[in-house]
Amino acid sequence: MVEMNLTRRKLLKGAAAAAGLVVAAPYIIPAKTWGAEAKAIFNGKDLTDWDGNPKFWSVQDGAITGLTTAENPTKGNTFLVWRGGTSKDFELHAIFRLYNHNSGIQYRSKTVDNDANKWVMRGYQADMDGANTYTGGLYEEKGRGILAKPGQKVIVGADGKPKVAEVLHKPEEIKAAIKDWNELIIIAQGNHIQQKLGGMETVDLTDNDEKRRAMEGLIGLQVHAGPPMKVQFKEITLKVL
Repeated sequence: MVEMNLTRRKLLKGAAAAAGLVVAAPYIIPAKTWGAEAKAIFNGKDLTDWDGNPKFWSVQDGAITGLTTAENPTKGNTFLVWRGGTSKDFELHAIFRLYNHNSGIQYRSKTVDNDANKWVMRGYQADMDGANTYTGGLYEEKGRGILAKPGQKVIVGADGKPKVAEVLHKPEEIKAAIKDWNELIIIAQGNHIQQKLGGMETVDLTDNDEKRRAMEGLIGLQVHAGPPMKVQFKEITLKVL
């Protein structure tokens, strides 16, 4: 059965490549079976196991690249979805570079699966923007909005309203630490989420909103509607906790 599945997978990938499509590879082993070791979820060569609009997503210089131009804009936010499994409790590492505008890494998210909203996601997002006003913060796409600004420890109540419990770092400290390429770490365990940027903790969130919070879901990368933009991601690894 495994051999037959692998053969079918190769045939599907070959047909997709010939058509110039970016598609999810079938027959993926669920992440929960991986054990405790971190594993790469991007092979550094192509978009195997990733699903998105090929008009905007490609691999350039060993990095996943999201690109829009004045001639090739996106009408709405569009996403590249990792189809290797759903993530529950995990530690995600990624190196990113944002040239301008707005992007982010989705996690514990869901897709809005209909023809009008293909490759659209909703859920937690490690935010980033060209001005670095929101880079390092936590935003909920198509949900509760800003949950934690960069440098905040936040407790979200049962009513869905976030309250700042502590200031971890001042915004200017975080901005000063942002370089050309930046390492982002996301740690999610139960209703507790942490984000680290360049080794600096930028978010500590406890989400007590049982009706709206997500305890597991998909990982994705964002290209934002609006001005032309370019974002790149590489060295993406996932560790199941």
